[in-house]
Amino acid sequence: MRVAVYGLWHLGSVTAACLAEGGHEVIGLDPDAATITHLQANKPPVDEPGLAALIAEQQKTKRLRFTTNAAEAISRAEVVWVCFDTPVDENDNADVAWVRSRLEDIAPHLMPGTIVLISSQVPVGFGEKLAADWKARGVHIACSPENLRLGQALDCFRQPDRVVIGCDQADRETLTQLLSPFGGDRVWMSVASAEMTKHAVNAFLATSVAFINELARICEVVGANAKEVERGLKSEQRIGPRAYLSPGAAFAGGTLARDIGFLLELAQTHNRPAHLFRGVRESNECQKNWLRDQLASVPAGATVAILGLTYKPGTDTLRRSSSVELCKWLLARGVKVRAHDPAVRVPAEELTGVELADSAEAALRGAEVSVLATPWPEYRTLTPAQFRRAMKHPRVIDPTHFLAAGLASDPFIAYLAAGRRAA
Repeated sequence: MRVAVYGLWHLGSVTAACLAEGGHEVIGLDPDAATITHLQANKPPVDEPGLAALIAEQQKTKRLRFTTNAAEAISRAEVVWVCFDTPVDENDNADVAWVRSRLEDIAPHLMPGTIVLISSQVPVGFGEKLAADWKARGVHIACSPENLRLGQALDCFRQPDRVVIGCDQADRETLTQLLSPFGGDRVWMSVASAEMTKHAVNAFLATSVAFINELARICEVVGANAKEVERGLKSEQRIGPRAYLSPGAAFAGGTLARDIGFLLELAQTHNRPAHLFRGVRESNECQKNWLRDQLASVPAGATVAILGLTYKPGTDTLRRSSSVELCKWLLARGVKVRAHDPAVRVPAEELTGVELADSAEAALRGAEVSVLATPWPEYRTLTPAQFRRAMKHPRVIDPTHFLAAGLASDPFIAYLAAGRRAA
């Protein structure tokens, strides 16, 4: 099939490369010339394991190419897959109008019968409104909510658990052909239901995070261990071992918060109660202060070592990283911040004022407190002896219990994790 992938950040670059690998004729379209230049040189915008090599391979086969020319990309496409990452501000408000404006940019080039498949994060009702506004163009609107995970995106696309697709019955055959090279069950529904499914999944995950973190705060003061409680929860058949229930940091990155925001806006617009979703947002805001509460006593001039800066392991993106926000908060209090991250080697604008260390042990050297902020697997190789050697009076704050097996029982290390009473 001839496919145009519109919007080439993380979701779009992964989608384009995987579709080409699946045998489709793919042209990636993005209005940003620098993004296109980098992709043509096999440099994706976000570091994703295996993605650069896959892009290089598919460009060599001629099944994948990139352009800023909308007419060239759109006019011959049977499917236009919209993959822009919907911008979110500091308060988790999504700029849906920005996505709509990008769609209007390509509207003149769409041919009747083309399927416009939207994976950008949009509120329920977006597809219905777009279909009504574009009725005269004769295009078909469909929705397949984004379901990738940073660091595992290629596997997620090739072998997903399932793919949710909202479309008219008449478009199922074409979309089945589009996705035929890839695994996973197909869950067919209406466009509005697919949009709502994305909100529902992320809201459920957000609720789970808020639930376990509130429980963990109570555990800290009554002597229970939240990680042991987690095991008890996940051994309950009605909950299960894959439940999103690990005590630790607040959810960040905008993804879960964006859908909570969509649901709150929809409830307000249609005069429906949303006490639970409002409570989840408030609970998560409270949990964002957990690390700050533990670090509030660190005096100005002291050094805090931050292990991990990226949004999550397996990627180099700093966008919406809670670790970066913590660094900024510490710097504003006059605390010195020395950090290490396996994927961050060059100082970025977001890290102004942060001293980057060449290794984790170098970051720890002389620090009063160390924080395990991003759980990179490399940090599990750190030994208690390394912490004791590098830090005068080792105090380690590890929200997610990532280093508990090595550090929690060491009598010479003050180890603190969410949901665990401080030693």
